[in-house]
Amino acid sequence: MTRETFTYEAMGQILIIHLPKELDHHNCRNLRYETDLLLSENYINKIIFDFSRTEFMDSSGIGVLLNRYKQMAGSGGRVVICGAGNQVRRILSMGGIYRLMKNFDTKEAAIAD
Repeated sequence: MTRETFTYEAMGQILIIHLPKELDHHNCRNLRYETDLLLSENYINKIIFDFSRTEFMDSSGIGVLLNRYKQMAGSGGRVVICGAGNQVRRILSMGGIYRLMKNFDTKEAAIAD
């Protein structure tokens, strides 16, 4: 079985993280590790989590979002979300994520904010 991976896109001080079809405890460990490296090597003041391909997310995904939110808030940065479908939106809402992070329909809108 092949697991989808994360892809990253840097635009100046913005890091865009394109999430796979499934965001669960198996791949969240890699996401934490890879973003730790990217954040330590670059000055990033905004992270955009792109959920446009994501169909499933468990509580591990909420944990990663909250961790990155705390990390970015501590350095004066911020985290936003884009492209979440109905099922993922429901999970993000139940997890209280929308009280902390802005949600955008498109990556372009998230970048422009």
